[in-house]
Amino acid sequence: MTPPEPQNKAPDGNAHEFSVSEISFALKRTVEDTFGHVRVRGEITGYRGPHSSGHCYFGLKDDKARIDAVIWRGAFQKLRFKPEEGMEAIATGKLTTYPGSSKYQIVIEHLEPAGAGALMALLEERRKKLAAEGLFAAERKRALPYLPEVIGVVTSPTGAVIRDILHRLQDRFPRHVIVWPVRVQGETSAAEVAAAIRGFNAMEKGGRIPRPDVLIVARGGGSIEDLWSFNEEIVVRAAAESAIPLISAVGHETDTTLIDFASDRRAPTPTAAAEMAVPVRGDLVADVRDRATRLMRAEARLVERLRAELTGLARGLPKLTDLIALPRQRFDNAADRLGRALIRAAEVKGAAFHRIEGRLSDRPIRQRIATERKALPQLLERLGRAEKRGLADLGRRLDGQAKLLESYSYHGVLKRGYAVVRDEAGKPVRAAEGQKPGAALEIEFADDRLGVVVAPGGAAKPEPKKAPPKTPDGKQGSLL
Repeated sequence: MTPPEPQNKAPDGNAHEFSVSEISFALKRTVEDTFGHVRVRGEITGYRGPHSSGHCYFGLKDDKARIDAVIWRGAFQKLRFKPEEGMEAIATGKLTTYPGSSKYQIVIEHLEPAGAGALMALLEERRKKLAAEGLFAAERKRALPYLPEVIGVVTSPTGAVIRDILHRLQDRFPRHVIVWPVRVQGETSAAEVAAAIRGFNAMEKGGRIPRPDVLIVARGGGSIEDLWSFNEEIVVRAAAESAIPLISAVGHETDTTLIDFASDRRAPTPTAAAEMAVPVRGDLVADVRDRATRLMRAEARLVERLRAELTGLARGLPKLTDLIALPRQRFDNAADRLGRALIRAAEVKGAAFHRIEGRLSDRPIRQRIATERKALPQLLERLGRAEKRGLADLGRRLDGQAKLLESYSYHGVLKRGYAVVRDEAGKPVRAAEGQKPGAALEIEFADDRLGVVVAPGGAAKPEPKKAPPKTPDGKQGSLL
């Protein structure tokens, strides 16, 4: 565009004079009309984040030149990819001038990374930055609950992902599921996903809506641009701050996003996330039944072992009569000696009284002695009765102990028809296995003991009873 022609040419032939504003606005109209819509590729430089007004000011450069750039607040809020220092980007907008400083600039309406390589470089740079802050540290990871009561799912409510998750949960172990619907792609996706994670964490335990025990953030597969919402810092920080254990299931197995590093567990697919969240109910039921069976068998073996030990201990107890024979004999001897000792003591005391009586001359003392002498037989009689009561009481206590010991003895079992088999060493034989033919054994019955020999080929067979001999007159004789 050429500057406006002067209307009045100076007589001397000099050019028309323009004001600064006329020149500035003429250049502005020329630049805007010529470059009304352009795409500029360059590296972002001088970016310090949005201004307090919400606008962004920075520059685009290559190896030979630099151009100023501005993004107005309304356009910045709609950007899918936010500018970052050092990012190689393609800016779409229009060129204009800024008359206040005599410079030209591009007003950016749309911004995108310059190819997949730029996206990967941006992703790697952001990953290193967040890792340096400790958001991906292993010690931050929390264990998933073994059997959650409530599962929160952050995903699109209309896609196949939520159907796959619900179907897998129904097959494995049905649980209560709360879905927080979000956009999983687009300009507002990152903010919605972060708000959903923080919203689940803000729920109170025991409230009207139950608070989830585990969260699943899920999305189907797609390109790196489609999954970029899950690489945004706002989403990664929300996942790292979550007090509820979180499973990320974004994309397919080969897809990796930054939320995978911040989550407590990464699932290759949304279906695999549902499998991580709950166990298989049928396996749990089978395991419980198996453990119950093993417990019952263990208890039966324990009872059987204790019963065998108790039986062995009972067999080792001596007979009751052998235990109390010696104490009873001692008791009888002591009772006999006690009676004779009492009589001798009474005789000694009587003789002592007689000796003292002869030496005493006072009548009151003689009368007292005579009174006590008369009372002496009565005292002796009371002493004898006390002795008998004491001996009877001791006898009853001894009989009670004898009956108790008899109840613990294995002889009571023998009286009910059982028998004890012992080998030559006197040890109990518990089974027929291992007994060699010809080995001598002893069988103890309730009334007596009997020696036997193991017959070849198994247990000895009883010999047939012989008929009693007949007398010459044809009558059957006596067996004895």
